[in-house]
Amino acid sequence: MIRAEHLVKEFSRPRRVEGRLSGIRSFLSTQKIVSRAVDDVSLQVDDGEIVGYLGPNGAGKSTTIKMLTGILVPTSGHIEVEGIVPWQDRRANALNIGAVFGQRTQLWTDLPLRESFELISRLYGLDRADFRRSLDQFVDLLDMGPFMDTSVRSLSLGQRMRGDLVAAMLYRPPVLYLDEPTVGLDVVAKVRIREFIAEQNRTEGTTVLLTTHDIADIEHLARRVVIIDEGRILYDGDLASLRTRYAPYREIVVRAPQVPEDLRVDGPELTGTRPDGDDLLATFRFDPEVISAPAAIQRITSALEVTDITSREPGVEDVIRQIYLDGEARR
Repeated sequence: MIRAEHLVKEFSRPRRVEGRLSGIRSFLSTQKIVSRAVDDVSLQVDDGEIVGYLGPNGAGKSTTIKMLTGILVPTSGHIEVEGIVPWQDRRANALNIGAVFGQRTQLWTDLPLRESFELISRLYGLDRADFRRSLDQFVDLLDMGPFMDTSVRSLSLGQRMRGDLVAAMLYRPPVLYLDEPTVGLDVVAKVRIREFIAEQNRTEGTTVLLTTHDIADIEHLARRVVIIDEGRILYDGDLASLRTRYAPYREIVVRAPQVPEDLRVDGPELTGTRPDGDDLLATFRFDPEVISAPAAIQRITSALEVTDITSREPGVEDVIRQIYLDGEARR
């Protein structure tokens, strides 16, 4: 459905000239500073997949999405979305894709939400019966009935985001790009939007490329993640393999009255302590390939007076945070 090969996108700006009249001299200067937002990205998304496209701020996520939608033209590389080169045939591409950018709206702010949908149906030449059937289904799924006749300007952020999702899906595009669709939303709104996306993927086979900083979006929707940093892909695979590759360890958290600062346990490594009431919570990390969980627990309980104990695998958020931190350390 989506095929991108060796994508590169560079931006240039005038090099600032210091000294007298620096603003004018910088404006007239022919010297440029070139920055590479996307650097040799190759990506394939199959029909019906939901793929999480992750990375820290400035990693190149939104730039990639804008090239896939045809908003930006790559400096080099090739893209096809359902056989269409986005920036060469923007009209045909627009009929095949839906896009939601969390920081922007495609609705008419001074019109009631219902009228915005009417305009979109006419722009895309939708059959009236199909339009009404789709709209009724979406309104029911997203619980939008109470504010359908409210002007877009007066909607809350969560209500407006639900409206933007419907606007992107009214004409049933086979591909949906979501750039931070749940940013700033409350828990209830996030759940409704996640359920809606999952339902469209299940019933319509909609292919979804999702960028987000909310790892819960990824855990609920995507089986595959692509992680990008500094314009380059660091990882492309499923969530289980992500844990195995970047966090091949488990953690044991124990509650104890005292934890010596110089405590050493053979196998499990003490990674930190924090107060919790009158006791301390101590976190130990161990590699299950080196020592089994029962053996690790036995050694910890032999070294400490333990009143409570839990064991857990690192969450996806922990793993991705560590990848980001490693990237910052390298820079």
